Amino acid sequence: MCGRYSLAKSKIELEERFQAEMLADFTPRYNIAPTQLVPVITSASPKGFSFFYWGITPDFGQNKPVSAKLINARAETVHEKVSFKNSFQSRRCIVPADGFYEWKKVGKKTKIPHRFTHREEQTFSFAGIWEEYETVTGESHHTFLILTTSPNELVAEVHDRMPVILNPDQEKKWLDSYSSPEDLTSILNPYSADQMLSYPVSPLVNSVQNDSQNLFRKTSPMDQFGNYTLFG
Repeated sequence: MCGRYSLAKSKIELEERFQAEMLADFTPRYNIAPTQLVPVITSASPKGFSFFYWGITPDFGQNKPVSAKLINARAETVHEKVSFKNSFQSRRCIVPADGFYEWKKVGKKTKIPHRFTHREEQTFSFAGIWEEYETVTGESHHTFLILTTSPNELVAEVHDRMPVILNPDQEKKWLDSYSSPEDLTSILNPYSADQMLSYPVSPLVNSVQNDSQNLFRKTSPMDQFGNYTLFG
């Protein structure tokens, strides 16, 4: 599962990295959560950023019994599932990011948040699919899901799933409308653990109300239970 991620980059940095134009303003984000409006790049418009909602919510789609928790799709079956097959074939997107969070269980009720990044602190992207829904009031909304796969050795220490991370060459293939299903499924693999870093962070990340650079600070496990003095 991927339930939180970050994109702490400026509009200029994102345009340069992805060679795409962003018409709207963008403020660096440190704690992106489901249902929020965030930038993606679609196969239908690969030279520009679009702003879509992360996850399908009941407000999207008249008479569509979808779950508010539908934020991810399994890469292993996305090309086969009736609910995702069309999006996989024609509505693919990449989701820019510079890190993501997962929570490690250390007891029956305790979970410690960890941040995962590229070893060189590079901006990367997740493989995603998108959909257009009409609300009960007739408004059109665009939503996306992030594809997940089995974890690499680093992520496996914390969680049993991880987002599909793409390198620049794979991004081009994912967005190419002429890529074959075989070409697409071949890149939906766990990212190399050798290219990633992980460290525990403050439980302040648990609240979507917290969205500041303080969330990126490494936190000792002994500080996970109420010592927030470094994060004021």
